[in-house]
Order: sequence, then C-alpha cells, then structure tokens
Amino acid sequence: MTLAKEIYALTKYLPKEETYALADQMRRAAVSIPSNIAEGHARQSSKDYRHFLYIARGSKAELETQLLLAKDLGYFEKVSSLKFQNTLDLLDEVGKIIFSIISKMSSTP
Repeated sequence: MTLAKEIYALTKYLPKEETYALADQMRRAAVSIPSNIAEGHARQSSKDYRHFLYIARGSKAELETQLLLAKDLGYFEKVSSLKFQNTLDLLDEVGKIIFSIISKMSSTP
C-alpha cells in the first residue's frame, strides 16, 4: 500500500492532459497490486492465491513500464531523481516479495 501512496503522490506531477490517461492507468496498476494480493489471500485457497499473485505481478510490470514512460516523456522533471529512484526501488522490492511468496507456495506440497 505504501507503493500505491507513492504513485498517487508522483502522478500529481503529470500534466493535466494525462489525468484521465497515464495518471489514471498508473494509479489503477498501483492499487491493483495490494488489492489482488489481499483478494487472493482472502480466498483461502492456494491455487486462487497464487493466481492473484500472478495478476499482482503483472500489475507491477505494467506500473514499472508506465513509470519509465512518464520519466522518458519528461513528466517527472520536477521530481527529485532520488524520490523517483526510491519509488522504483520500492516497486522492485514489491516484485521480489511477490516472487518470493509464489516461489514458497510452489515449493510447498
């Protein structure tokens, strides 16, 4: 959820014309990550949980692409490079956590 909050803060720097385009997509992807993890866990089925973890991992990849695109388009020029890098690092950490959970579930009978 920390990542989603960071994305909401970053998308405030996007131009107004991106409010209902890239900003909306980034926010949806960011919210989708913890939402899918929570929904999968609530299903109380390993198969369902793993399925939703894969969806969360897909949203993570989508968000990473959108962040890099926005940066390449120059939308984050007013954002410190450290803040942007910290967000990318957090996104990477979330991806590692998801991968770790999937790996542990796959190795458990």
